[in-house]
Amino acid sequence: MKKLYALLLALSFATIAAEGSTQTVKHIIEKGETLSSIARKHHTTIVKVSHLNGLKKGDVIRFGKVLKVPTDAYVSSANVFPKLTKYVIKRGDTLSQIARKHHTSVIKLRKANALRKRQTLKIGKLLKIPQDTKTIKFAKAKKTVANKNLVAAVSDLKDTINLEKNKVEDHGTFKFSDIFVSKKDENSDKCKRIISIAKTKLGKKYVWGASGRKNTYDCSSFTKYVYRKNGISIPRTSINQSKFGKYVKRNNLQKGDLIFFDTSKGHKGYVNHVGIYLGNNKFIHASSAGKRVMITSLGKTFYSNRYRVARRPS
Repeated sequence: MKKLYALLLALSFATIAAEGSTQTVKHIIEKGETLSSIARKHHTTIVKVSHLNGLKKGDVIRFGKVLKVPTDAYVSSANVFPKLTKYVIKRGDTLSQIARKHHTSVIKLRKANALRKRQTLKIGKLLKIPQDTKTIKFAKAKKTVANKNLVAAVSDLKDTINLEKNKVEDHGTFKFSDIFVSKKDENSDKCKRIISIAKTKLGKKYVWGASGRKNTYDCSSFTKYVYRKNGISIPRTSINQSKFGKYVKRNNLQKGDLIFFDTSKGHKGYVNHVGIYLGNNKFIHASSAGKRVMITSLGKTFYSNRYRVARRPS
């Protein structure tokens, strides 16, 4: 743990040094202030403030003392003047597909084009596509000692992570990638994409045995299509889909889970229908009764009594 902390600290200091001359402002410490509150106020970090003022871990800051506080010397152009490109909507396009193609998000697309949720995309309409163009301007890239220290610190850090197998004594076991990317956020994005693609097929015709050609589906070809569009391959039939993936209890259902039913006369006890859970006790499915892809309440007596199992493919 100590070794990992030391390497992270070295990496931070090396990064600061590599940025060249730092612009500073003076800050008089007020009553009740801490390094953390001062750093937040000036949009910087405790490490940078400590380094600039020669403070060590555990040093007490005193009321009335003047601190040098660094100010960010770079401009993130994406935050100030985001670049936009234009895209002509084609047949079959969805916001999710367009977002993935241009390496952006559905939320950013809606914001850039003032689109409401569930708003239909019109073929031929121009969309503004925000481009992530975050740039950081450093001092001249010379092979200084600071740069060499930065490379060495990164190399040592990688070696330590591999040797430690991502374990830190004081905080249990975690993946180092969790510092930068939340697994929960990844799962949330995947669920949103599944639901977004599923809803693009609302109203499409139900035909028993249809495989998706000419926009016609039966219940299991509909779910297979949606998951395939998200890079997940699942079996073709509802009975086989009900045995695929992770078992999920009914009270632990999450958006994007597959839910299965026995809609046969007399409750024969086997799975013959499938849908995708949307949250709020609702699901989307290609309904033989409704003759189309539709959204239905799981609270309806018919489906509630015929619920069999749920699975979470991944």
